[in-house]
Amino acid sequence: MIGTSQAMQTVYQLIDIVARCTSTVLISGETGTGKELVARAIHRASPRKNNMLITVNCAAIPASLIESELFGHERGSFTGAIDRRIGKFEMATNGTLFLDEISEMPLELQVKLLRAIQEREIERVGGKQTIKINTRIIAATNRELEKEVGDGHFRRDLYYRLNVFPISLPPLRDRSDDILHLAVHFLDKYTRVSGKCVNCISPSAQQDLINYHWPGNVRELEHTIERSILLAGGSVLKKIYLPKAILNKNSQSQGFCFKTIADNERDHIIQTIYRCAGKLSGNGGAAEILGVPVSTLHSKMKKLEITRESIFRK
Repeated sequence: MIGTSQAMQTVYQLIDIVARCTSTVLISGETGTGKELVARAIHRASPRKNNMLITVNCAAIPASLIESELFGHERGSFTGAIDRRIGKFEMATNGTLFLDEISEMPLELQVKLLRAIQEREIERVGGKQTIKINTRIIAATNRELEKEVGDGHFRRDLYYRLNVFPISLPPLRDRSDDILHLAVHFLDKYTRVSGKCVNCISPSAQQDLINYHWPGNVRELEHTIERSILLAGGSVLKKIYLPKAILNKNSQSQGFCFKTIADNERDHIIQTIYRCAGKLSGNGGAAEILGVPVSTLHSKMKKLEITRESIFRK
C-alpha cells in the first residue's frame, strides 16, 4: 500500500490495531480504492498469516451457487453434485475469509452467514453434520450498508455483526498528496512489464494527474499510467491519456490550461512577433521588446520550431 497522506496514515493505524485480534472487519470505500489490499494487509500482519486468505467476490457468483461456494455441499445434495465439495469457510479455517462486495449477497443466505459468524459452525448443503470452524471474517462493500439496511436489501443484525471494526477508505480525490507517489510506483511497474524505457513524468503531465478527480480511484490511475506508458514516444511521459471532456472541463473551471515553460515561451515569442508585424530587429522589433539579441531570438525560434506560418496563421 502506498500513501503518506493523513487519511492513509489513519488507515494504517487501524490496520495495525485490528490485525492482532480476530474481530470481524468491515471495509468500505468507493470502487478502486484498494479494499482487497487492506484485507491482505490485515491478514499478513495477523497471527493467521501462515494460513490461507480466501477471497470470495459475492457479486461474481450466481445466487444459486454462492451457498455451495461458501459452505460446501455433500454428494447428491442437488443436481450436478456428483462429489462432496469443501466450501470456502472450511478452506479458510485458522485463516481469513474475505467477502468482497458483501452487499450483493442474497437475503436468504445472509441468515446462514450470520449463524456461521456467531456460532462459528456451518453445515454443508445437503449435510446433517455440524462443522466447527475457526475462520476470521473480513467483509468489504462499495455501498452504504446502513442505507441498504434501511431499504430492506441487507439484514440489520448481519450489518451490526460485520461492523465490529469498520475501516473507511478515502477516495483518491481526497488524498491528492498521494497521487504522484502512486503514479511513480505504477510508472516503475509498467515500464518493467512493457519493456519500454520511460524514466519520469513531465511537469505538465504531473499537473494533469493532480487536477483530474479520479472517479475510478487508484485502479483508474493504475490503468491510466499503463496506457500512457504504452503510448509514450520517449523516455519522458509527457501526456496522460485522460477523458478529453474531463480535461477541458477542469481547464475551463480554473480559467486557464497548464503548459510547460517551453510552451509558454513559444507562445510569448509568437505573440510578440505578431504584434510587431513580423519585425525581428531594429527599433520596435521583437528582439528589442523581448530584451534579447537578434541572434538569440533566431536561435530560440529555431529551437521552438517557430515559423512565419505559425506566427501569421490567423
